[in-house]
Amino acid sequence: MRLNQKALAQAGKQVDAQAALPTYDRAALLPGIVHLGLGAFHRAHQAVYTNAVLAAGDLRWGIVGVSLRQPDTRDALAPQDNLYTLSIRGVDGEQLRVIGALAQSLVAPESPAAVLAAMCDPHCHIVSLTVTEKGYCHDPATNALRFDHPDIVHDLAHADAPRSAIGFIVRALDKRRNARLPPFTVLSCDNLPSNGNTARGLVLAFAERVDADLARWISRHGAFPNSMVDRIVPKTTDEDRAAVAARLGVDDAWPVVTEPFSQWVIEDRFAGPRPAWETVGATLVEDAEPYEHAKLRMLNGSHSSLAYLGALAGYVTVDQAIRDDGLRGFIEQMMTREIAPTLQRPGLAEYRDELVERFRNPALKHRLQQIAMDGSQKLPQRLLGTIRARLDAGQPCERLCFAVAGWMRYLRGEDEAGLMYPISDPLAESLQAAACIADVDERVDALLAMEAVFGSELAKRVEFVSAVKTFLRSIEEHGILKALGKTGAWSD
Repeated sequence: MRLNQKALAQAGKQVDAQAALPTYDRAALLPGIVHLGLGAFHRAHQAVYTNAVLAAGDLRWGIVGVSLRQPDTRDALAPQDNLYTLSIRGVDGEQLRVIGALAQSLVAPESPAAVLAAMCDPHCHIVSLTVTEKGYCHDPATNALRFDHPDIVHDLAHADAPRSAIGFIVRALDKRRNARLPPFTVLSCDNLPSNGNTARGLVLAFAERVDADLARWISRHGAFPNSMVDRIVPKTTDEDRAAVAARLGVDDAWPVVTEPFSQWVIEDRFAGPRPAWETVGATLVEDAEPYEHAKLRMLNGSHSSLAYLGALAGYVTVDQAIRDDGLRGFIEQMMTREIAPTLQRPGLAEYRDELVERFRNPALKHRLQQIAMDGSQKLPQRLLGTIRARLDAGQPCERLCFAVAGWMRYLRGEDEAGLMYPISDPLAESLQAAACIADVDERVDALLAMEAVFGSELAKRVEFVSAVKTFLRSIEEHGILKALGKTGAWSD
């Protein structure tokens, strides 16, 4: 039996004994939120907070989920009346919840008009995003919109059939302005520094090309709050599907798996109504930057570093890699000595220890190759910003440089045992071409010359370039784990 409203009614007691179920009238939901990027993270994070708001009685916040590329999520969820199971796995076991906040799922390439109609519905007050760093069609090193990006070129020429998140947002805001509707709030939930400010800049840059009056209207009346999201969400596997089905007694084509920890920090700057997320665990603040920087640099920076170094050493999952004494010590010291001094959030020592314990969670089976994807888009926020801060302060950053060298070695697409893997990255072709240059110094110079990743300034920082070259030579000669040991006397 497939999970859906009818199945819940028929198998009620059995399912209810295993999972928390929606307690509200889903037929009465209003489409208050359109979410672009209907992936696992949104369904394990923002939708869960919204589900709790709905359960508290405010039914204005049903979610219209939009897949911008593939129909697979819609194809899995539509036969389930958009219900899905959340599996929360920790060292103490598993908890299941059936989430009902998703009222509708759309596929943008199939019907851009349907997506625009949802965004222009008078009940829609928020358009949220989890489209990953590459979904913003921008230069990560400068935050400038790439007007040469194929999707941006297309969207400027085909206003009523956008492909990009930026194109959809601007066209929908234009239609709302023409219909004399107020703008929706654009709520970015992606791992970008000042993600709301970044989204605002990109939207205004696109709008300026379309209509200067539109850009002024968005600037005056729109809202783009910054937010910080924190929850580890591995890719769902067939094993996960089978385990959930065995417990529920019904089949769920696309459950999501996550950890017990969850955090959402949002700046309380909205253009109109919003859900009372603060009543169900979110934190509403005036300035999200201290939380955002801590998460991007401590969690995401460490995650990426562990992914590249651990994958090269032959580990498959995060918990396997962090249980290696050499890798764990490296990550802990990188957070303590090089990342934490660049941050202002209180309780960083406790946060560090908490992160290591979260990484050690064996129930998640979070694959390193999933985290390693799109490194060219992630490194500027996760590692390079911290490196710049350390260099500008005249402080050492050897461990961060070692992690960058590890990424450069990872780009060869072959681990230290000779196992091949694909490089999943928007710049994969040019990155791999540079990564295969035989001479280490020339290889580093070629990679650092990619301004879309490193900007124009880091390649001129002699101490940074020298450290990366030294560490990459050591990694090539000794392997990751021995190179970590041989590096021995890190500067403190």
